[in-house]
Amino acid sequence: MSRRYEHASTVLTSNKSFEEWGDVFGDEVMAAALIDRLVHHCHIVNIRGNSYRMREHRALASRLAPATPPAPPESTSRPRPPRRQEA
Repeated sequence: MSRRYEHASTVLTSNKSFEEWGDVFGDEVMAAALIDRLVHHCHIVNIRGNSYRMREHRALASRLAPATPPAPPESTSRPRPPRRQEA
């Protein structure tokens, strides 16, 4: 980012808020410096709503999943007759 700063355009996407970047990079100071450079001459587009990819994933999963759970296999053995009680 240092080499591109004020020399070239950069498009960056993330599903993390700026507050979470310190955890992502493992260093709060480095994350703050990077965010400072990114937002100096930028346009932030915050898109809220459901993910397009997740919508496709849910549609695919619903087509692949069986509509009803499979029935348990039927028993092929015959039921035993009741035992006789001796008097």
